[in-house]
This record gives sequence, C-alpha cells and structure tokens, in this order.
Amino acid sequence: MEFPNPERTGCPGSDVLKRIASKRMPLAEAEKWLNHLGSCSPCYKDFSELRKGREVQRNRTLLAIAASILVAVGIASWVFVQRHNETLVAQTAVLDLRSHSVSRSPEPNPGEQPLELRRGFSQLNIYLPLGSPEGPYEVRIVTASGDSLLNTGGPARLNDGVTSLRVRGDVIFARPGPYSLQIRKPPSEWSSYPLVLR
Repeated sequence: MEFPNPERTGCPGSDVLKRIASKRMPLAEAEKWLNHLGSCSPCYKDFSELRKGREVQRNRTLLAIAASILVAVGIASWVFVQRHNETLVAQTAVLDLRSHSVSRSPEPNPGEQPLELRRGFSQLNIYLPLGSPEGPYEVRIVTASGDSLLNTGGPARLNDGVTSLRVRGDVIFARPGPYSLQIRKPPSEWSSYPLVLR
C-alpha cells in the first residue's frame, strides 16, 4: 500500500464512505474527506469496492429495466399481430358456389339453400360453380325489389380445377335478412343465388 494506515487514524465511518460512493452526500460535505481518501489506502480501497458494488447494482437494475421493456414490447407486438390477423380473417368473407347450379335467371333457384354472409367484410372470395370459365366477372348484392347494395367485380382465375373470384367488398349497412347474390361474366345474363346477410 502506498499510504498505509493500519490504525485507521482519522478515517470516516463506513456510513460516510457509502454516502460518498453512492453520491448521496453533497459535495460541500464530502470535500473534507476527499484529501483523506487520497492519502489513506485502506479508505480508498473500501471506497473503490463500494463504487464497484454500486456500479454492478446499477447495471443489474438497468438490465432488469431493459428486459422488462423488451418483454412488454414483445407482448404488445404479439397482441397487435393477433388482433390484426383476427381483423383480417373477420373482414374476409368466403362464398362457395361450387355445389350450386348456375341459374340463367335474375331470380334465385327456388328451394336452393341460401348462402350466408356477415355484413362487415372488406374482401369477398367467391368459389364459382364448377365449370365456370376464367375472366372478368361482375358481382352485386340486391334486395328483393332490385335495389343494389354492392356493385363490384374482378378477374376470376382457375386453380386446381376451381374457378375463384376475389373482389373488394364494402361494409354493408343493410338490415340482416334475405337478399340475392348476382354474378355474371359479361356479356352473359346475371345468375342469382339466395343470400342471407347476418
């Protein structure tokens, strides 16, 4: 030791060293001990160990806070992705016409089981009746009096023997109840299918 002080003459108590090391003691109060720390190896050693311990504790606290933030961000991201996926699923409606016969009339086939559709969709996927050709189609949903709730369209594509049509939908603000889904490939006539809006 450069400045031995085996008797610890004039040394401050451990409480003073702890307050100086943790910076809880005002500089004006600590100033009278700074010369002693520079000239007493045992005090300086104790002070250095206290400072190291404080730094270790501070680093652990910062790591714990960082880990907590990462966990919170991870959970929030997971919840956001789940809700987003649920919203996308809820907004995509599917109508399967593969087992329905093609009606060559604007009136639905009597006795045919109606399709069901929820009103809050933004995309409509329609599987057309078997044998339907590819190409542009028009789609509409109409009331019994012929008023149109939805007019849209898009290209149908054949994939693995199924002709599917994906069209952009709009939120329908009509009352739940019976309607007609009408589809045509211009210049053909409309084919109608009974539809119930939920």
